[in-house]
Amino acid sequence: MDLLRKLFNRKTPDGLHEICDQVFVFGSCLSTDSLEEENYKTYLTGAVNQLQEHFPDASSLVFNFRDVVDTRSVMADVLSEHGLTVMDYPRHYQGCSLLPVKVMKKFLCYCNSWLSLGPSKLILLHCERGAWPVLAFMLAALLIYRKQYSDEYKTLDMICKKAPVELMHLFSPLNPIPSQLRYLQYVSRRTMVSEWPPMERALTVDCVMLRCLPDVSGQGSFLRPVFRVYGQDPLFVDDDKKKPELLYSSAKKGKHLKIYKQLFSNKVELVKIDDINCHVQGDIVIECLSNDMEVMMF
Repeated sequence: MDLLRKLFNRKTPDGLHEICDQVFVFGSCLSTDSLEEENYKTYLTGAVNQLQEHFPDASSLVFNFRDVVDTRSVMADVLSEHGLTVMDYPRHYQGCSLLPVKVMKKFLCYCNSWLSLGPSKLILLHCERGAWPVLAFMLAALLIYRKQYSDEYKTLDMICKKAPVELMHLFSPLNPIPSQLRYLQYVSRRTMVSEWPPMERALTVDCVMLRCLPDVSGQGSFLRPVFRVYGQDPLFVDDDKKKPELLYSSAKKGKHLKIYKQLFSNKVELVKIDDINCHVQGDIVIECLSNDMEVMMF
């Protein structure tokens, strides 16, 4: 035990950033600088060599958040030369910097089981350009899942501050924090339900109600919002690998397109989008765009 304590009290290996005991993030994920491929390979090789020198008896799980495609990543090729296997995870769910609850549970249970095997089990996390928001979110979820932190906002904020704020908007200009906090609450409150995640039930989205609409013109004007709903087809929800599809889209023109008055005070009367009548099940994404300016609002 004393030997292990001395071993793990060493300085963090160069090229890696320690988030908590046994959990590290590749430092390149926390920088706005882009490396050329050869420099990137050299960096990865150096970081892994440092890790193995610091923790010669350790075993590592490596996760990479990226656009999952059929081809192997450069990172997977480099790390395979050091006996490390990389597991790929998506960098978004239909444009949102989070992952479906089922995917989250799989990741969290896998990490928790691995870390519980002892202090010689390490987790290395990496993300490709534009994927920092989902990596930060999954790190916060892991810390909350393992009960190392409890406050969803403070935990996520602590992780996000480890990187320049510019990295939060490389993938999308929209703010991912509200949706991420909602999903972190699902993690922190999982002990309050008999089954987590709860069994998915088929539901129908009848309408969408908004307390305000953003002033996309900056001057206060009439607004023609277009709503879309993405998710798994309720007939094929058991296919986790199937990409979400467009389940509903409101009219973009014609007599069915409603117009709303956007006031200078950034307040409108309660906006109710009726007659959606969209069948959904599992994780869904509701998207709202301005039909006039082609600006995504949320």
